[in-house]
Amino acid sequence: MIKDILKSADERMNKTISVLKNELASMKAGRATPAMLDRIEAEYYGAMTPLNQLANISVPESRILAIQPWDRSSIKAIEKAILKSDLGINPSNDGEVIRLIIPELTEETRKNIVKNVKKLGEDSKVAIRGIRRDCNEKIKALKKESEVSEDEIKKAEDDIQKKTDNFIKEIDKMVEVKEKEIMSI
Repeated sequence: MIKDILKSADERMNKTISVLKNELASMKAGRATPAMLDRIEAEYYGAMTPLNQLANISVPESRILAIQPWDRSSIKAIEKAILKSDLGINPSNDGEVIRLIIPELTEETRKNIVKNVKKLGEDSKVAIRGIRRDCNEKIKALKKESEVSEDEIKKAEDDIQKKTDNFIKEIDKMVEVKEKEIMSI
């Protein structure tokens, strides 16, 4: 029973980390990355479809994204989806390829992005601590049912705390790396 609780905690904490990685990857940092478009979907034959399934996305230069649709008829839908998105970049379309030129970030914009990165990091830490709390409550419920010994419960609580500490350190590292990336351009 305790093993199941620990396994569940591990899975949930890893999921929190992967969500944070995806969020950080899709943030604008002054450099073009295909991950910036991961959350954008365009309408294609009546269904909302992620851009990476509609087109080849490449980075020909450090501040330019090139989006080459596999089906030319989808170019207008892709352009419309980019305009609707929160990217704040106007696409240029030559009929075959859509180009996104990522503007240089001002100091103020960089600071705002760093603030958002830190907020995402804090939200992730709160989620990790919430998982720890849930697991500790489940372990205490086992204690009341007297299915396990005091030593097993103490060891399980220590294991969950160690997992929590490790995941929080990982979040701090991810936030620090993203912050350096944003501020060093």
